[in-house]
Amino acid sequence: MEALNKGVRNKNARVSFVSEVPFGEALSARRYRLGNGLTVLLLIDRSAPVISFHSWFRVGSRDEKPGKTGLSHLFEHLMFNETKSQKLGAFDRKMEAAGAETNAATWVDWTYYHANIPASELKTVMRLESDRMHNLVLKDKQVRSEKEVVANERRYRVDDDVEGTANETLYALAFKKHPYHWPTIGWMSDIEGFTTRDCERFYKTYYAPNNAIVAIAGDLDERKTLTMLQEHYGALRAAKLPPRPTVKEPPQKSERTRTIEQPTSSEKLLIGYRAPAFVDRDHAVLTVANEILFGGRSSRLFRALVREREIASEVRGSLSPSQDPGLYEIWVSMRAGHKQERARRNIDAAVKRLCTTRVTPAELEKAKSRLELGFLQAMETAGGKAEQLGFYEAVLDDAGFVFTRLEQYRTVTADDIRAAARRYLQPTSRTIVAVIPKDEATA
Repeated sequence: MEALNKGVRNKNARVSFVSEVPFGEALSARRYRLGNGLTVLLLIDRSAPVISFHSWFRVGSRDEKPGKTGLSHLFEHLMFNETKSQKLGAFDRKMEAAGAETNAATWVDWTYYHANIPASELKTVMRLESDRMHNLVLKDKQVRSEKEVVANERRYRVDDDVEGTANETLYALAFKKHPYHWPTIGWMSDIEGFTTRDCERFYKTYYAPNNAIVAIAGDLDERKTLTMLQEHYGALRAAKLPPRPTVKEPPQKSERTRTIEQPTSSEKLLIGYRAPAFVDRDHAVLTVANEILFGGRSSRLFRALVREREIASEVRGSLSPSQDPGLYEIWVSMRAGHKQERARRNIDAAVKRLCTTRVTPAELEKAKSRLELGFLQAMETAGGKAEQLGFYEAVLDDAGFVFTRLEQYRTVTADDIRAAARRYLQPTSRTIVAVIPKDEATA
């Protein structure tokens, strides 16, 4: 570090080594920090001459307030606009010229931007990414334009989408106090009401180096990469970050239900059981249980509802990987003419069986094998590695937890599943949204 910091007068640009981050049996990442608080994760992987560059920000819809929901997602769009040094459209053109594949995503706990690039173009991408972190231009014209884009996205993904509407209804009904209550995309009235001043305040507050993680994986030279980071990010100043909301959702003591009418040809069912936070080992246990219920064509509920009884066309389950306790969601799309109550009875029976009877060794082994395969497949590319590093650092402050998660899957027992099912999969702690077809003539 002394050689890197030699002659560096700006304290913000001084780099310090923080820790080694084990990453499987063959690789390891290294965590560094700049003087301005920027967290840097570097993972050298020479399996291909490519690099994946990820910028994660610890801000999501949970950091918003009523009346200003959707700002995090709006910024996912605004960040591709002009900066003080790049005209509108220049960011995308230069990224494309560098051979980069770019995208972004926003969720309840985080926002991230990524670029997969040839190894030779790292400096170009770093210059563009650091530039938009502190030089974004926010004017009425740009804000109006992106608000309209987001409003249309909401119409397409929520207002005119059966599953999107059901999911939004589920979270609004399940959470009363916690900010997981509102949708990441925001309520339409809030989207329409955003001002340029709202955006400026949000940008200055959250898009700061001390709220960011840069995760870089691939065929990189560590020393040169750190020097480039000092050059491009060292001039950025830390911001005064507000404390993150720590709202505790009150316990749910009775089942909540709602029926909504939608223009659909068949009934749908969405169930949300209370679920633990991602860091909780029970989250991994329930993920294995979910694989037994819904993982593949031979899973219990796919076999029961789709193959044998033929009353549903689609069934699936998933646990939200959230920083705070979230939901275990179950979605069923019924075949035309079949009622969602039949699916609900079958799900109740399957859940009761999990609570009372140990899963078989064969089921348990298959579920864990499927999860491990999916986990390792997600790590095959530099992009997959960088994404996992960024996610675990942003959500858990621990990029090294990524392989701890795999070990959690491997050590789950049948007794663990039965105990977790009894703890979380109770009717009193679930929320149900039933979707019934709206009469087309009335609609």
